[in-house]
Amino acid sequence: MRTVDLIQRKRNGEELSPEEIRWLVEAYTRGEIPDYQMASFLMAVYFQNMTDHEVGAMVEAMIESGERVDLSSIPGPKIDKHSTGGVGDKTSLIAAPLAAAAGVKVPMVSGRALGHTGGTLDKLESIPGLRTNLTMDEFRDVLSRVGFAVIGQSESVTPADGKLYALRDSTATVESTALIAASIMSKKLAMGLDGLVLDVKVGSGAFMKRQVDARRLAQMMVTIGRRNDLRVQALITDMNQPLGRAIGNAMEIMEASQTLLNSGPEDLTRLSLELAARMIFLGRVTETLDDARLMAQNLLLEQAGYRKLKEMVAAQGGDPQVLDRFELLPNAPMAYEIYSPRAGYVAAIDAEEIGRASAMLGAGRDRKEDTVDPAVGVLLEAKVGARVDEGDLLCRIHYSDEQRLEEAVERIEDAFRISTTEPEARELILEVVG
Repeated sequence: MRTVDLIQRKRNGEELSPEEIRWLVEAYTRGEIPDYQMASFLMAVYFQNMTDHEVGAMVEAMIESGERVDLSSIPGPKIDKHSTGGVGDKTSLIAAPLAAAAGVKVPMVSGRALGHTGGTLDKLESIPGLRTNLTMDEFRDVLSRVGFAVIGQSESVTPADGKLYALRDSTATVESTALIAASIMSKKLAMGLDGLVLDVKVGSGAFMKRQVDARRLAQMMVTIGRRNDLRVQALITDMNQPLGRAIGNAMEIMEASQTLLNSGPEDLTRLSLELAARMIFLGRVTETLDDARLMAQNLLLEQAGYRKLKEMVAAQGGDPQVLDRFELLPNAPMAYEIYSPRAGYVAAIDAEEIGRASAMLGAGRDRKEDTVDPAVGVLLEAKVGARVDEGDLLCRIHYSDEQRLEEAVERIEDAFRISTTEPEARELILEVVG
């Protein structure tokens, strides 16, 4: 086979065979296909999409590029949760420890910042000493002892996805429905899960801008999961404004800790509890979803999830004191405040612009080899629907380098829309699929 022929056929909208997809993934993983050719193929997929058969073949090829993880020796239901990417979305750091406190085992394979969205690994690695590059034996040990462990892509688990994930971020092909589904489901199916809860974001801060596309993605992933005997549910949730108030790696660790102490923002708390409840329900810890919701709420009030997160941080080499003493986390040396230019209501906050501004300050990546500054980010002081007077504080920008501050400020100022009329309340959870 020739790579250029497959690129050309996909560019022309043709369907590739499972054998051709498998060869492409295997050759790229072995380093026989250069980044520039695979980037061209990804762009062809972005514009022409893939059929369900092609996505299924890509998922299987990605799994077969590494080892399938056997967790059968660890008792208890293995349930994971995954988000398709948003701005300020730190629900994994809240829902997973709550589910683990309920007795669910949560073997979490997470990713890094993609485009304007954050990554769970980058957030956790802002904790001094914490490691996400665990060996499989270390991962199983933490999962067995704590009930909750987080690992990134590795040479042993879906290495093909690890390479493609980084390339998508640097080639503007992140938003492809097919590539998102293949990336997520290959990681999850390689982990020997019993169930999976998906949070499919839609709106300005999501990769899916239209609800019809988010629904298509959710249905694709649920179908892939069920074909592989995986219990799957997907929530389609609003991402037209950042979730919570903190955007930036260490700042989001702080907010996750506050939320597990029942002092977090209302929207973040509500969504995290619903995700945790569905993890508990899919793990068959409770007979009904309502019982699972009550359990998740009680665990939050008892601070059981907070204690579970501290256990996981310590087990993976991090300093659990950071969840009590935020000064031990990276803190940016400078801050810039943005004020409301007029009185009225916050009618909109463009989540994508906030995410891009945060990434520009150093919280994300322009290229796959870029390093992340864990200290920088944006802290919202007003959310959509808030009444503000002229001169009221809208947000604080925490930064370490003035080089790109001016452009970030412009983006954030443009992201806020102040109106004389109060906006209609938006639903946070729009649909359930599966």
